[in-house]
Amino acid sequence: MRTLLAVLITVIGINFSTAQKEINGVKVANTETFQEKELSLNGAGLREKLWFDLYVGMLYVTNKSKSADALINSDNPMAIKLHITDSKVTQEKMVKAVNEGFENSSHGKATKAQIAKFISFFSEKIAEGTIFDIVYMDGKTTVYRNGTKKGSVEGLEFKKALYAIWLGNDPADEDLKEGMLGK
Repeated sequence: MRTLLAVLITVIGINFSTAQKEINGVKVANTETFQEKELSLNGAGLREKLWFDLYVGMLYVTNKSKSADALINSDNPMAIKLHITDSKVTQEKMVKAVNEGFENSSHGKATKAQIAKFISFFSEKIAEGTIFDIVYMDGKTTVYRNGTKKGSVEGLEFKKALYAIWLGNDPADEDLKEGMLGK
């Protein structure tokens, strides 16, 4: 009987540890594969502005951490997934938010040319349900829109400035930052 109980507890524990969670109707996977590299969910949260739920943001990493500085400065593969949940998120508003984010970023250095190149990846109309993957790997940040590669920007310093938009001292959304840090 004890053996059966131990097996049952183990199976239940495994099922809970591999279960996906859901945020604002978006399923958040415990792992994602980017460029043939499996990364683990560090944390996820909801980006809100006023009373609008704009997008679900997820941070996938090689090594989990609750330290924003450690994650921002890491040269290990990682990815931010943005799942747009509100039609109020437009291409124009995304570009404006990215520009403001770089202005507020307290880490790394992004040149005007790098920022302009990154912003060009958001040139198409954004609709509810659009998914962006912002993947840092092998010294470059690559943006995918709904699984299609839009382009890459080279450099760890650029990645530091970019990831600080969500994880830095003046993040886009403090609650989203806490969620991405798994707190």
